Amino acid sequence: MEKFATLILVCSFLIVLVLLLSYQATSDEVEDEREFNYEDDSEKGPARWGEIRQEWSLCNKGSMQSPIDLLDDRVEVVSDLGRLRVATGLAMQLLRIEAMILCLIFLEVHKEKLKWEADAGFIRINGTLYQLKQCHWHSPSEHTVNDKSFDLEVHLVHQSPTGKIAVTGILYKIGEPDPFLTLMMDYLADISGTSEKQKVVGMVDPKQIKTGSTKYYRYIGSLTIPPCTQDVIWTIIEEVRSVSSEQVKFLRVAVHDESDTNARPVQPRNRRIVQLYKPKVEEEN
Repeated sequence: MEKFATLILVCSFLIVLVLLLSYQATSDEVEDEREFNYEDDSEKGPARWGEIRQEWSLCNKGSMQSPIDLLDDRVEVVSDLGRLRVATGLAMQLLRIEAMILCLIFLEVHKEKLKWEADAGFIRINGTLYQLKQCHWHSPSEHTVNDKSFDLEVHLVHQSPTGKIAVTGILYKIGEPDPFLTLMMDYLADISGTSEKQKVVGMVDPKQIKTGSTKYYRYIGSLTIPPCTQDVIWTIIEEVRSVSSEQVKFLRVAVHDESDTNARPVQPRNRRIVQLYKPKVEEEN
């Protein structure tokens, strides 16, 4: 019982801390998404984002904006980036062992966003650790491959201790249901149709989003919503995963907006290098 009480206290503290630091946890993404939309002919649409606020000027003037088209004949194939691996946080492991208190995730249904708190895991890029902060979905996909769009794209947003951002993107096409979204559907249903903006979901292991891959694209870009911050390290998994049409539709309904999409149009590549990591034969085995 003493351990149980301690975990309750710790989780209560984390929840209060999250509310106090919620802006920092968003990795510089704008909090009020009612200030912009995805309608092409709207004054708040993607072509006008950079005019809405001065601090959003990069959305129109930036030379390293995302998303982009990953064109095969312009991709540099490399084998020295290293296989993409995701480490699960110690806090997640400890709470899973106790299997009592589940309080590490907030679900912001109106943004299709999950925000992890405490130590949810990290990725390592060029020797720097980037902590997992949140994930969110775009439908249809924002990135395209050879001008082909997909039905859904998930972004896992990571942040370094110095504030640098790294995003892992996974593309989906209609097919079998996605196991992670299947897990989240009940939580989404609980607050869909209500005015509730966020909900403490419980402990959700980010490893259930299958991010490990032997092949991936890598380039330097930006956030895909205002303020369109640049110098973001993008990693796009080459393997396209599957999601059911019902799951994609449910995500859009849950957001309660009037748009059929929340995907920013493809941006100019502007001579940026896009690499495709393919391991050597011995690394695949």
